[in-house]
Amino acid sequence: MKCQGVEDGCVDRRTAMAGLVATAGWTWAGPAAAETGVTDTRIKVGQSAVFTGPAKDFGVDYKAGISLYFDKVNKTGGVLGRTLELVSHDDAYDPKKTAENTTKLIDEGKVFALIGYVATGNLIAAMPIAEKAGVPMFAPLVGTTSFRTTHNRYLFHVRASYETELRKIVGHLATLGINNIAVIYQNSAFGKSNLDTCLQIAQGLKVKVVESVPMEIVATDAKTQVATLTKAQPGAVVMIMAGKMVEVFLRDYRAGGGASPLYTISVGITDAPGSAQRLNGGIEGLVTASIVPSPQASRLSVVVDYRKDRTDAGEKIDSYTMLEGYIAARVFVEGIKRAGKALTREGFIKAMEDMGTTKIGDFPLQYGPNNHNGSNFVDLEMYTRSGGLKR
Repeated sequence: MKCQGVEDGCVDRRTAMAGLVATAGWTWAGPAAAETGVTDTRIKVGQSAVFTGPAKDFGVDYKAGISLYFDKVNKTGGVLGRTLELVSHDDAYDPKKTAENTTKLIDEGKVFALIGYVATGNLIAAMPIAEKAGVPMFAPLVGTTSFRTTHNRYLFHVRASYETELRKIVGHLATLGINNIAVIYQNSAFGKSNLDTCLQIAQGLKVKVVESVPMEIVATDAKTQVATLTKAQPGAVVMIMAGKMVEVFLRDYRAGGGASPLYTISVGITDAPGSAQRLNGGIEGLVTASIVPSPQASRLSVVVDYRKDRTDAGEKIDSYTMLEGYIAARVFVEGIKRAGKALTREGFIKAMEDMGTTKIGDFPLQYGPNNHNGSNFVDLEMYTRSGGLKR
């Protein structure tokens, strides 16, 4: 007689096995559920960044660097047999759109982690959503101090903080005997927050900030700001801005007869050769903080690898921001490897925190349970007339 079920006084093998397990005092939960965004063959990663508008170079170049390394890993078999899939959405530098994209990536895209977000206000909009969902946020192109001083177990940085950059700049000026400076800053959460940081650093180093003026990111004219700064006669001008507005200020500052040395944090210039061409060499003499080595520094293995991978891929983009994305991707992949084959979000977080002091292709990093800050590397370099950099 064919067994129809318990109503007929018989049981199938699975039911019988469950009874034996229960009798033995065991529990059987069936196969382990896979982590969101992870299959046997793929790891899905999400990104919301600026790919259109006046700040698009940051998002475009950062994504290019991340994709360059992900593609290399995929061509060599992936990470422990899993390929990396990067899903990127444009937020046009709009925090509201960033929040919408983040929700979409988590709820509909079912991503394992988020990577490569750009700008302070955008990260402010996205982070609560990621944290609530328990999704790791990795390597945003953001150095704002508040994200470093308040620990968040889901947020991992790779780049040095803007506080470290500004301390390097203002400390350098103080060493040169320049004790009065002016600041021009982007009129946004990013600009205002880092202006406060700069003011605190200057006060601690006994450097006087004689003037601070805001500028809109979409500005096409900086004559008013230039007039105010020129009148203040500072020993140097520190720029806390990003994107095309930097070119606008440089153009009008040079044309207006501004003579004080100019310093910018790392996100000031992305397309240096293009900026140099558009400004007819007016980028010359601008000093920038760099949070990764020069993309031409062949003495470092991470740069040698980057240049080879660019050549192999036929990639035309070549910038500090692209190299930063490439390094960020390498650190992310290292964390995935250390988390092991049974990859989970919690396992990834633990693997990153257990990394301690290490180097990725000669690039120094440090992580721990209470330290998700990554790198403290900052150097100062000066732009040449053609957009190159020299120490």
